[in-house]
Amino acid sequence: METTRHLTDDAFLEAFLSCQLPPAAFNHRNHLRVTWIYLQRHPLEEAIERTCAGIAHYAAHLGAQDRYHRTMTEALIRLMAHAGAANPSRSFEAFLAHAPVFTGDCRTLVAEHYSPELLARSEARCGFLEPDRLRLPS
Repeated sequence: METTRHLTDDAFLEAFLSCQLPPAAFNHRNHLRVTWIYLQRHPLEEAIERTCAGIAHYAAHLGAQDRYHRTMTEALIRLMAHAGAANPSRSFEAFLAHAPVFTGDCRTLVAEHYSPELLARSEARCGFLEPDRLRLPS
């Protein structure tokens, strides 16, 4: 059961940033929601930094630092921005309906841009690396 859908964006973001969400809420859908909120409220580069810092902090809080991957996270943020996540006329649910590809396994989206070898590098996990296959949209 999804326990965060009833929260307003402000309440959700506050709970996320203060690590008050239950561990089960550290999931793909909620990562998308955090990203969408920041893209709605901030320029792309600031949204990237806030999202990445928040997810890394929450992962560390859960003792799951190894689940955070900076290059994957930043690539997905950039792809979401390109797909219209910053469009103020779209709610989060409307964005997901507009771009349902993000609700599935996003590794396939990232694989269009990155080889498995590059993503497996430790530098890709802790810092952003440019793609080696297809340039990310700007």
